Amino acid sequence: MSVCIFTTGGTFDKVYFDARSSYSIGAPMIGELLQEGGVTLPYRIESILRKDSLELSDADRQAIFDAVAAAPESRILLTHGTDTMPQTAEKLCGIGGKTIVLTGAMSPARFRQTDATFNTGFAFAAVQTLPAGVYLAMNGRIFAAGKVRKNLERGCFEAIAANGGDNEL
Repeated sequence: MSVCIFTTGGTFDKVYFDARSSYSIGAPMIGELLQEGGVTLPYRIESILRKDSLELSDADRQAIFDAVAAAPESRILLTHGTDTMPQTAEKLCGIGGKTIVLTGAMSPARFRQTDATFNTGFAFAAVQTLPAGVYLAMNGRIFAAGKVRKNLERGCFEAIAANGGDNEL
């Protein structure tokens, strides 16, 4: 088994510049995190975009879809900005036969205190164990695509209940 990891930018890869009070999307951080974690399962990393997820267009989501669909691996991990991660996950539902797990971070991986490290390990484990489908793995919870939203007030993801049921896995 090999895992294909696609990166798209987002807070996960942000670099902040104090003097300008601004940020830019830097080089993907997930390789460093996996190396620090001692991951031995084969994986490859490919950067698709370096954008904040609020700046993603329909064309960008199509590029993500095309890259994931064309990947020879059946296990796909995608780092993504958290603001529009649910929309991209829904777009990817049209791809069959693959386990696709999206993850991100609420604070940059370059920060000392970040959820990126945990989310990376959690998502890497999830992509190996979940059945085919599209999922979000954030902060110790797994959600099915199309049944999750980001709660901006609470700063977390939550399941959208359909017919009174819980859509968290």
